[in-house]
Amino acid sequence: MNESNLMEKIVSLAKRRGFVFPGSEIYGGLAGTFDYGPYGVVLKENVERLWLSMFRDSRDDMYGVDAAILMNPKIWEASGHVAGFADPLVECEKCKRRFRADHLDDATKCPECAGALGEARQFNMMFKTHSGAMEDDSATVYLRPETAGGIFTNYKNVVDALHPKLPFGIAQVGKAFRNEIAPRDFVFRSREFSQMEIEYFVPSGEWEQAFEEWRKMMHLFATAIGLPHDSVHELEVEAKDRAHYSKRTIDFEFDYPFGRKELWGLAYRGDFDLSAHAQASSIELAYLDEESKEKFIPHVIEPSFGVDRTILAILASAYKEDVMGEETRAYLALAPKIAPVKAMVSPLLKNKPELVEKAREVRAELQKIHPAIAWDDNGNIGKRYRRQDEIGTPFCITIDFDTLGETPDLKDTVTLRHRDSGTQERLSIAEVAERIRSAIQ
Repeated sequence: MNESNLMEKIVSLAKRRGFVFPGSEIYGGLAGTFDYGPYGVVLKENVERLWLSMFRDSRDDMYGVDAAILMNPKIWEASGHVAGFADPLVECEKCKRRFRADHLDDATKCPECAGALGEARQFNMMFKTHSGAMEDDSATVYLRPETAGGIFTNYKNVVDALHPKLPFGIAQVGKAFRNEIAPRDFVFRSREFSQMEIEYFVPSGEWEQAFEEWRKMMHLFATAIGLPHDSVHELEVEAKDRAHYSKRTIDFEFDYPFGRKELWGLAYRGDFDLSAHAQASSIELAYLDEESKEKFIPHVIEPSFGVDRTILAILASAYKEDVMGEETRAYLALAPKIAPVKAMVSPLLKNKPELVEKAREVRAELQKIHPAIAWDDNGNIGKRYRRQDEIGTPFCITIDFDTLGETPDLKDTVTLRHRDSGTQERLSIAEVAERIRSAIQ
């Protein structure tokens, strides 16, 4: 299928099966906003949990924070966001639509109506609001444009509270906001989004080793969430294209249906952030090495992951179609670790109490392994399979009369159907439990 058709199918499935809905839809929507539905919420949470497990909870050198979205505006002045967090904006003199100049092939002609575009001007992407009862400049605050600011301003708190030894990192998962000129490509570029970010503090002489370790870890995470190796690419960002604070940056790019675009980033920020905040706040942020008694400003490695872009990459990788009989079957080949539903249990017939009772019993047993074991008795068994395929459920378990002992040799066995191949096998309930356990570990 062509790329635009694939994107349309992903967006359609995401809404139809409860992954992602347009924001404020019953009121005509709001550009650049999306709501996660029942299955999307769980998929997102599973990705975040896996990230936290790999990068925070399984390590002795990582600590978590959950910083406020609203922070003292001096933070964004010190970081350079107030003065420099801007994109070039152009407006069509004919239809009045606005565009990012750096996203246009021709910055002089409107891509919508072919009208002339005006001169580019810098547009600051931070959302402004006011704190308290007064609505004047003294009360201006910003919705954070990134989660990193809350990590840097809590660096001293973490050091004072826990006395970690270098190297160590601080991790955070949370919302960020950017007033994008032209949000586009579904959840790829939106005005409200989630980030999973780490600031990893190292002595200046150790940054290259730490950078390489995090580069490898990011590839391991891509594999863990099911992204094909040949769809994830590294782009070494040239000095002229790097952020002002970066000494080295690698963009991890993904082959989305609309082209190869940035998925994650890995940056060496030097000592820019802590030095800038120390100067602006007049608070000493140097690290004291208790063994050498030396004080110095640590340098920082920043692995940054956009949650929503990750979800879109997962959906794009997982969306598959094949022909089964006379039908074209669509399914999501989600990695079992992150699939919202791990398995579905179903009685062959819902009007047979003995089948329903046994199916309930089997489901309860499997939920001891993982709670995300679905129940489905709506429609015929084929329709149930198709629903679960589109949700991305790896296994479907059917309880029939042989399970009850109609064929003595098959008593207490069930039919296990595999999502990706559509093949079925007869297994004992204990064997099914082990299959699920192995798949989600």
